[in-house]
Amino acid sequence: MFFNSLSFAIFLPIVFVLYWFVFNKTKSSQNLLLIVASYYFYSCWDWRFLFLLIFSTFLDYYTGIRIEKSETEKGRKFWFWLSIIVNLGFLGIFKYYNFFAASFSELLNGFGLKTSPLLLNVILPVGISFYTFHGLSYVIDIYYKRIKAEYNFVDYSLFVSYFPLLVAGPIERATHLLPEVKVKRTFNFNQAKEGVYQIIWGLVKKVVIADSCATYANAIFDNYESMNSLSLVLGAFYFAFQIYGDFSGYSDMALGMSKLFGLELLRNFNFPYFSRDIAEFWRRWHISLSSWFRDYVYIPLGGSKGSKLKQLRNVFVIFLLSGFWHGANWTFIAWGFINALYFLPLLLLNKNRSNIETVSLNWNLDSLKVIFSMLSTFALTCLAWVFFRAESINVAFDYIGRVFSNRSFVSQYLKNERYSYEIIILIIAFIWVEWNSRTKLEPISGRFSGLKVALCIMAIVALGTYSDYKEFIYFQF
Repeated sequence: MFFNSLSFAIFLPIVFVLYWFVFNKTKSSQNLLLIVASYYFYSCWDWRFLFLLIFSTFLDYYTGIRIEKSETEKGRKFWFWLSIIVNLGFLGIFKYYNFFAASFSELLNGFGLKTSPLLLNVILPVGISFYTFHGLSYVIDIYYKRIKAEYNFVDYSLFVSYFPLLVAGPIERATHLLPEVKVKRTFNFNQAKEGVYQIIWGLVKKVVIADSCATYANAIFDNYESMNSLSLVLGAFYFAFQIYGDFSGYSDMALGMSKLFGLELLRNFNFPYFSRDIAEFWRRWHISLSSWFRDYVYIPLGGSKGSKLKQLRNVFVIFLLSGFWHGANWTFIAWGFINALYFLPLLLLNKNRSNIETVSLNWNLDSLKVIFSMLSTFALTCLAWVFFRAESINVAFDYIGRVFSNRSFVSQYLKNERYSYEIIILIIAFIWVEWNSRTKLEPISGRFSGLKVALCIMAIVALGTYSDYKEFIYFQF
C-alpha cells in the first residue's frame, strides 16, 4: 500500500476518524488502534513478513527488560549481544547473504577455484532495515543506561511498528517517540492543519518532481551507451532530484500523518542541496540515519577525538557502513567510499563544522562564494549519485567516462523526443520554492505559496491521471 495510492487515500481517513472519534478515550485504545492499523498496513505488502516484525518486536522488548533486570554485567552483556546478533543475523540473511555468497564465489573463481554459490531465493522484507535499527537503538540505549526499559508491550510495539515510519523511516529513537506514545493525545487543529500541508507537499515532491524525473533518469541510465555528454549529465541531475523528491517526499508525508495523530517525528531532511560542503550535506540529508551512525558507531569508535589517523578511520567506517546499509551491491559501498573521500579535506583542515548556520544571501562577493560552494557541492553529490544509481561499478565508471568522451551537448538531446526541457523548468520552480522555504516550518503556507499551490494542483492531476503508482525508492532498503 503506497502513500500515493488510492487504497491509502481510503485507509488514512478511516484510521483518522476511528482514532479521534471511536478510540480516543484512553492512551491505550489510541495505541491499540494504531498498532492494528500498522499491522494491516504492513501485511498489505506480504502478510508472511508480519511474523518477522512481531518476532523482532518481542525480541527487543524482552531483551531490553532482561538487560535492565540483570544483576551482573555478564548477564547484561548476554542479553545485549543476543539481541544484537539475532537482529543483525536476520538482516544479514535476508539482505546480505546472497551478496556475500556470490562475492566469495567470484573471489575463489578468480584464483582458479570453480565454485557454485548456494543462494537463497528470498524476498527482502520491506522496511527491515528501518525497524531493525529502531530496535537496535532501543536495546543499545538500555544497555548504556540512557533510558529505562519499556514494560508496556503495546507502547513498545507501536514505537517499532508505527505505520507512517515503518517501511522507510525516519529512524526514530526510543528517547524521542516512546514518551509521546505513552501519553494520551488530544486533537490540535493547527497541528493537524500543518500535517495536511506537509502530506500534500510530500505528494508534490513524490508525484510531480520524483516521478517526473524518474522517467527521464531511467531512460538515460538504461540507454547510457548511446547517450551524448549532455544527456548523461542531465541523467545524473535528474536522478539527484528523483531520489531527493522521492525520499524527502515520503518523510514529509510520514511527518504530516503523524501530526494528524498528535505525534511529532524527527525531521529527516533539511534542504540538503543548498549545502556548502559535503559535511553540511550529511547533516541535512537522511538526518535520522546519519545521526544513528554518528551516535552508535562514530562516537563509540572515538569520533573526532584522538589522532587524525583514527578520525580518518572512523569517517571511512561510518560512510562505508552507510553505503552498505542501502543495499547489497558494491555500487553502494563505492558511493559511501566516495563520500568519505569528499569528507577527508574538511576533516584534515578542521573545516567539517564550518558551515552550520543557515545562509542568507546579500548578493555581494561573499554571496558569490556561497553560491559557488553550493553548486560545487551539488556537482560532487551528483557524481556520487551515479554510483548509487548504476547497476555495477563498471557501468558507473563507463557512464562517467562517456560524459567526457561523447562530446556533444546539443543535437542528440534536442532531437530525442523522449526527453523534454519542461522538467528543467519544473525543477527550477521547485528549487525556488525550497530556497524560500528553508527557514520556515510550515511546508506550504507563507511566501510564494501560489507557486506551491500550482505544484500541488499538478500533483492532484497526476494522481488522477495515472493508475500505476510508482513505489518509493527507499522501500528497497
